[in-house]
Amino acid sequence: MTERKITFPYLRKFNGVMAGLHFIQAILMLVLGLTITNIKNFKLPVDYYFQSFDTEKMKLFVDSEVIGSIPIGVVVSVFLFLSAIAHFLVVLPKINDFYNSRLQKGINYFRWFEYALSSSVMIVLISMLFGAKDIATIVAIVGLNATMNLLGLMMEIHNQTTQKTNWTAFIIGSFSGAIPWVVVLLYFLGSAVKAPGVLEQVPWFVYAIFGTYFVLFNTFPINMVLQYKKIGRWRDYLYGERGYIILSLVAKSLLAWLVFAGTLQPA
Repeated sequence: MTERKITFPYLRKFNGVMAGLHFIQAILMLVLGLTITNIKNFKLPVDYYFQSFDTEKMKLFVDSEVIGSIPIGVVVSVFLFLSAIAHFLVVLPKINDFYNSRLQKGINYFRWFEYALSSSVMIVLISMLFGAKDIATIVAIVGLNATMNLLGLMMEIHNQTTQKTNWTAFIIGSFSGAIPWVVVLLYFLGSAVKAPGVLEQVPWFVYAIFGTYFVLFNTFPINMVLQYKKIGRWRDYLYGERGYIILSLVAKSLLAWLVFAGTLQPA
């Protein structure tokens, strides 16, 4: 039995359904994050490091202070809201016409701009759970992750003018996107070396979040490779577009519910 062809009307309905699913989850997460004590109190501090001068020893040293905290429950709802907004926008009549016309050319601006925002929130959440709480590190992670996604857009734009697929943007984007994971790994390994017993104290859901999102994170570039290699049903760009939409829902939903399951566990 052959699967039916992906059409523009189908994608419009599909985006509408995805907007609803993301929005319902976002509202639920926000309400739970503001009302349930465990979730409401689950906050991670944000530190600021700066140079200070010791007048007694007459030398510079690195000082720090806590400049705020991030309520994880609310942050989880943010990336779901961002996805809901993006899916809702492409359903609107005039915007849907633009969306369809660009899909015909193998480009989706909305996807990459939304990913640049929502996936940056997601990777920051994961990195903070492993100890990246310095504001400078957080800013760098957001910048690198957003750059990776914008290079995905560049990949699609650039290859409109090439006879043979040019993988330059994909390669640079993959390098950029790998750095935040290196940062997380450095914090993880640093904890193992400097405080061997601390890894046993890391909650199960932190490892579950890391493993789940890491696997799903790497399925997005695989989807792009299949599109540009035109393997099987990925010869149709719209099939790959639906793949991105499904992967986005699965990744965000799993990450959100893993965080909430973890915060609801007894201390």
